[in-house]
Amino acid sequence: MTNADPRVPRTVGPIEPALLIAEAFDRGRVTELRHSVTSCAQAAGLRDQRLDDFVLAVNELITNAVRHGGGQGSLRLWQHGGTLTCEVADQGIGISSQRLDDRNRPAPDTAGGWGLWLARELSDTIEIVSAETGTIVRITTAVPAQTSAGQPD
Repeated sequence: MTNADPRVPRTVGPIEPALLIAEAFDRGRVTELRHSVTSCAQAAGLRDQRLDDFVLAVNELITNAVRHGGGQGSLRLWQHGGTLTCEVADQGIGISSQRLDDRNRPAPDTAGGWGLWLARELSDTIEIVSAETGTIVRITTAVPAQTSAGQPD
């Protein structure tokens, strides 16, 4: 190919996922961060019940980090292809293996223990890595494909 040859346009997709949020938080930033997640998830294409479910699941993870993970944590939200992923990390003492394995719905009169259960129920996938130095929880949800009119299929 010489400089005189016409350039052939290339189609290149993103190599890295699109990072939407990377924030540290504490109790005072929970509401603000939830609103940011809502805005970003909506801009990524989540709507209606899928949006509400994902934001509630993320809120439960943020709240768990504050309550059980040392009062603070970090959140990363990114989109890759048709998937929206949120990762919440804390530096607490970790979650017991018994608690990690418990996938049963908490009793209706139970005051706590709903956070991970709700996150499991409201997201497409959940991954939990927990040790004495903290916990990382990652959830995903599929983003509906957009039609040519810009509306979800």
